[in-house]
Amino acid sequence: MPIDRFYIDGSYSISRIMKGGWHLAGGHGQVDAQQAIADMKEFVEAGITTFDCADHYTGVEEMIGQFRQAYPDLAKKTQVQTKFVPDLDILPTINRQYITSIIDRSLARIKVDCLDLVQFFWWDWSIPGAVETAQVLHDLMKAGKIARLGITNFSVAQLSQLVDAGVPFVTNQVQYSLLDRRPERKMVEYCTEKNIYILTYGQLAGGFISEEWLGKPEPVGEMANRSQTKYKLIIDDFGGWEKFQSLLRLLHDIGQQYGVGIGEVAVRWVLEQPRVAGSIVGATSTRYLKRNQSIFSFSLSPDDNSRIRQIIGETSSVPGDCYELENDRTGRHGRIMRYNQNKV
Repeated sequence: MPIDRFYIDGSYSISRIMKGGWHLAGGHGQVDAQQAIADMKEFVEAGITTFDCADHYTGVEEMIGQFRQAYPDLAKKTQVQTKFVPDLDILPTINRQYITSIIDRSLARIKVDCLDLVQFFWWDWSIPGAVETAQVLHDLMKAGKIARLGITNFSVAQLSQLVDAGVPFVTNQVQYSLLDRRPERKMVEYCTEKNIYILTYGQLAGGFISEEWLGKPEPVGEMANRSQTKYKLIIDDFGGWEKFQSLLRLLHDIGQQYGVGIGEVAVRWVLEQPRVAGSIVGATSTRYLKRNQSIFSFSLSPDDNSRIRQIIGETSSVPGDCYELENDRTGRHGRIMRYNQNKV
């Protein structure tokens, strides 16, 4: 089954399933860099040609660069979307030289002359400089180092300040899933108004939305990896383990109609939402590659969507705007974040 594609700005074509890089950056088990590079080849050959990474995903930009060097013909078919996420500690003193050095470093790591898409994030809006930093990134785009700009994990109030300053963004990467529908409060409408497309992550809630957890007791204590730690909090905010199990049972039933699994139904639902251009699926191997392809073998019916809404409700159970909970460094979500991983 071919992977659907989406044109962002009339010329930039991405695969609607994108290979995420966070899971290769540590905290999710041992990573064999050479195997990860070989896996990238299989993803591209299968039609998943768009890679999502970040300057602070340890070693991931370098791995993508090594893939590009090892498979130059396949490299021509790939799109590499990275991020510019300055450390919390650097925000008070950030300057043009620092910003340029990080972008130059990403260019060197990925082994390209121009970055396809750079997605910007600013940890603390009480520290001035976010708008000015975005304007420097725009300057670097005009200089030919960046092809297009995006943002990630901003609220509408924060994003609007950047847009009002004249910085052109084509994408907005946010957490969006059946469990976490915060983008539906304000962000989808704002992005529609400003012609910004949404890229999503978290559709599978770190693997919780899968057959593996169907009918299983609620986990307690320390989670197996960073993703599970993060998304178990989202499940709690969604309404707890019993409600989550009801959703898994329904997704399983719907999947049986189409010959697909729970995760495929969950990702398909997100892809069918307004303004969503593509979804990032974290993968440390090619184990689920064929299942990723099957996401495009079916569409959800009105009855499927009605049954899903009966469980998840019309409004998100997770409170606030996009990333608002995570931005509270004293709260349950903020305390588990890592704020200083981007060393020059």
